[in-house]
Amino acid sequence: MGVFPPGLRAALVPLRGEGLRRAAARCCCWSRCGRNMAGTSSVAGEVFVDALPYFDQGYDAPGVREAAAALVEEETRRYRPTKNYLSYLPTPDFSAFETEIMRNEFERLGARQPMELLSMKRYELPAPSSGQKNDITAWQDCVNNSMAQLEHQAVRIENLDLMAEYGTNAWKFSNDNLAFMIENAQKELQKVRKQIQDLNWQRKNDQLTGGAKLRELESNWVSLVSKNYEIERAIVQLENDVTQLRQQQGEENKENIRQDF
Repeated sequence: MGVFPPGLRAALVPLRGEGLRRAAARCCCWSRCGRNMAGTSSVAGEVFVDALPYFDQGYDAPGVREAAAALVEEETRRYRPTKNYLSYLPTPDFSAFETEIMRNEFERLGARQPMELLSMKRYELPAPSSGQKNDITAWQDCVNNSMAQLEHQAVRIENLDLMAEYGTNAWKFSNDNLAFMIENAQKELQKVRKQIQDLNWQRKNDQLTGGAKLRELESNWVSLVSKNYEIERAIVQLENDVTQLRQQQGEENKENIRQDF
């Protein structure tokens, strides 16, 4: 009887019908667990997951989710992370890309100070103060300021004219570049989604094929266990018959010997 060890045969001998099938199913689980343990020990650090979610049933059964949550909770209680699990990395320099304006702004935010309002002083055309009404130099400064303001406005108008003439094409070119980038990103996204879908389909097909094969092998295993049990029972029955025949033969021999004497 080389299918299962003597200890397991002894456990199966008293079983009948459904009890034998349940024991055989447990034996299948034991054999699969043994294979999983062997596979896990073959490669150090590798985790062998014995699960076929596309094929296995019972995930929605009552109590399954609670049992999984209890396992996760139990593991989180045993997990003790270090205080600084990034200690092996160098200290990051968060100010590497800061400018003087950014540093000043961060300091203002840290001090909870209000933001300064936009200064319009450079666009003002103040007249000389009352004490400088007769000062020619003060009036000359006012005239120079007015001329600078007028020139600045003229430059702004020229820039607006240039933008009206050439800015449209620049914006169109920029928009075309953005549209091209979006199109490439969408193509890459569709490619990745297709790869994910193909991988899921391949995983599903593999699991369904493997599950059907496992179910067939387990069914064959149960059938062989049942046949072996029947053979074992027939052997035990034959051994009992042989023992009884030997006892009867011995008693007959003793009776014959007594009759001879």
